[in-house]
Amino acid sequence: MDNRPIGVFDSGLGGLTVVKALSAAMPNEQIVYFGDTGRVPYGNRSRATIEQYARQDEAFLLSQNVKLIIAACGTVSSVAAHTGDHLPVPFFGVVQPAAAAAAKATKNGKIGVIGTAATIASGAYERELLNIDPTYSVISTDCPLFVPLVEEGWISPDDPITQLTARRYLQPVRNAGVDTLILGCTHYPLIAPILQQVMGEHVTLINAGQAAADACQVILEQKQLNTGQTQPGTHQYFVTDRPDSFLKIASLFLQGALNGTVQRVQVEQL
Repeated sequence: MDNRPIGVFDSGLGGLTVVKALSAAMPNEQIVYFGDTGRVPYGNRSRATIEQYARQDEAFLLSQNVKLIIAACGTVSSVAAHTGDHLPVPFFGVVQPAAAAAAKATKNGKIGVIGTAATIASGAYERELLNIDPTYSVISTDCPLFVPLVEEGWISPDDPITQLTARRYLQPVRNAGVDTLILGCTHYPLIAPILQQVMGEHVTLINAGQAAADACQVILEQKQLNTGQTQPGTHQYFVTDRPDSFLKIASLFLQGALNGTVQRVQVEQL
């Protein structure tokens, strides 16, 4: 048994969808969430900058005595997952769990991937999927407007702007006949109903955040790192910009009230 918290980081707020899934699956676990809200987004940064930010984010979570770190950021998971190779605690991102879930779900071997520009340009999901099965056909497209639309709160299934944007972005994967679509950014589950409408009910959507939470549960059990607490776990949230701005949007991602405290920190020197 290990009562240390699980560490989760993201470039902003999208990783809160991972926190939501973790809380549902393991309500007694403590969680420390770090959102680099002062430097968001990572998706249009250079590889060197993303690697630097990832190392600083990891260093901050280690300073909080976490027992495991999840890179909930699709961009870091795709471009800079190697920064976690030599950490003293288990580390993983969202790419491998989501790819494994997609491989399990597909029937026709045609898998779509949507994500930020950096995630798609990295080819990380395609490499992971083709490692599982070289016969897969992987169709990827970047969707840079989805993140600001979500953070503006334009997530209603009836929102005409988000609907129109989704139809435009998803046309290549629809035309390719995919039966499985990986939501390769943790913001995207908030517009999953719109994405499902556009793709059709026959297409399985893979929530990368949920897949990461499922993988975390397996790792904790395998390494005997589960908490021994019997009461609900406490959560701490850290951001690099204004906590009040974070609080305004956090409930959107958590789909409920934020459980825990929010503090502003600086990580540039880590």
